Amino acid sequence: MVRLLGIDLPKNKRIEYALTYIHGIGLTSAKKIVKLAEINPETRTNEITVEQSVALRNILENFELKLEGDLRRFNGLNIKRLNEINCHRGKRHRNSLPVRGQRTRTNARSRRGSKKTVTGKKK
Repeated sequence: MVRLLGIDLPKNKRIEYALTYIHGIGLTSAKKIVKLAEINPETRTNEITVEQSVALRNILENFELKLEGDLRRFNGLNIKRLNEINCHRGKRHRNSLPVRGQRTRTNARSRRGSKKTVTGKKK
């Protein structure tokens, strides 16, 4: 089992797709990382050698992106700042409503949660 940045990578996936399980790494940056580590993209995570995992770890430490905990903290602080300055986006975050202008009369179910039936609404 390969463990990078505190994340256990899935066992039988290609290394490019397994790296996307790390918060902050998408498919494009995963492909760049694999290329820098000189690992065959077809390699599965359970076939990774110790030297290759050390190379991946070194590349991730020196990579210019914020990853995992740092990225989560950065995003959390940005949302907290929006809440504190009481702007429109901050209010929407606080009330668990869509932030980027989507309609809420219909849709927005994943953001608002499951339906709550209101009695006596029909006229």
